[in-house]
Amino acid sequence: MTTTVPATGADRLDLAALVAAREPGRPLASPFYTSPAVFDADVAGVLAHTWLFVATEAELREPGDFLTVEVGSWSVIVVRDDDEVVRAFHNVCRHRGARILDERAGSVGNIVCGYHRWTYASDGSLLHAGDQPAGFDKSCFGLRSVHLRVVAGLVFVCLAPEPPTDFDEVAAVVAPYLLPHQLHRTKVAAQVDLVEEANWKLVMENNRECYHCEGGHPELICTFFPTYGYAEDAIPARLRPAHERYLRAEAELERACEERGMPYRAVEDLQDRVSAFRVQREALDGAGESYTLDGRSASRRLLGDLDSPRLGRLSLHTQPNAWFHFLADHAVTFSVLPISADRTLVRTTWLVHEDAEEGVDYDVEHLTHVWRETNEQDSAFCARAQQGVSSPAYLPGPYAASEYQVDAFTSWYLDRTKEHLAR
Repeated sequence: MTTTVPATGADRLDLAALVAAREPGRPLASPFYTSPAVFDADVAGVLAHTWLFVATEAELREPGDFLTVEVGSWSVIVVRDDDEVVRAFHNVCRHRGARILDERAGSVGNIVCGYHRWTYASDGSLLHAGDQPAGFDKSCFGLRSVHLRVVAGLVFVCLAPEPPTDFDEVAAVVAPYLLPHQLHRTKVAAQVDLVEEANWKLVMENNRECYHCEGGHPELICTFFPTYGYAEDAIPARLRPAHERYLRAEAELERACEERGMPYRAVEDLQDRVSAFRVQREALDGAGESYTLDGRSASRRLLGDLDSPRLGRLSLHTQPNAWFHFLADHAVTFSVLPISADRTLVRTTWLVHEDAEEGVDYDVEHLTHVWRETNEQDSAFCARAQQGVSSPAYLPGPYAASEYQVDAFTSWYLDRTKEHLAR
């Protein structure tokens, strides 16, 4: 099938030909990262047809709490209604289509369009529409709902009329890993929005490998073993000492998890399902407790009913747009929200126990230091990559073996694009 989509100017782009031309084991061609037309196809055909991580329940603690999320030209309201059910709606008034809520987050009694004051309840039903004729049926003009799922405190939405059906299987696998952290009993300690000058796929690809960590993330590798992604028999000699520490720490972690009945083994399905994911609890270096420079806890209050700070990192990755780290003392979530072909919003949220007191149990600067620095470093790497793939001289080179998850992500992306072209 040949499908052309408008590119910049008068050019037209053969997306199917681009997909077919991809050489396995190498990055995507330049237009996948630079073309506004491909970006539009990504939003319509990939992002709108998959489950997107958009928030945590901790951001919607009380009835009326809401947040808005932008994905390309889509805007979604996520709100906790008066019955404490978390719902999602298109941020489009049913009158003349005006954007209803502009704020990033807040709290409302009712949802009121600022244009002609059409007023909706937090469950989306239309309460008031002034000056309508007799016989106007308000029940026909509630807000259009968006599919929403909450998995152990993580909020996902899907913009498609028929969302992927494999998400229940993923939730059943992932939830037991998350439940000990009791995210429903957390609060937001900090949230940082970082706009990266790069295509969303470069941002995701950068996160799927640690090939760059050894030289690029001095704060992170104080606790994150730089051998991530390497096969046992392919670890470079210079990283052997770190690997030996990893093996000792991992053996201790496995014993701790088995004593507590906590799942820790890797489950990885990054390419062969629509709702692709990876989950695993792994040991941390240093004191082995948290993402701090010495590896010790950043919050005195542990999450949930956890009884030890030394439980490593539970890391979760969900395609197309998120990754997570759950420690004993706090959690960090990352959502990737594409803005344009060459700009991406990365929203990072730090969660602590709901009863933890700032200045007593944790210090925000200390809590967030490692990932704020790491995010800035990743942002610079992604911007460099964007500059490179935009050059006429760019030719995709081979992935290293430790970058197999990047290869899986790009292959998954191409499969979703093929599905889009076939619809």
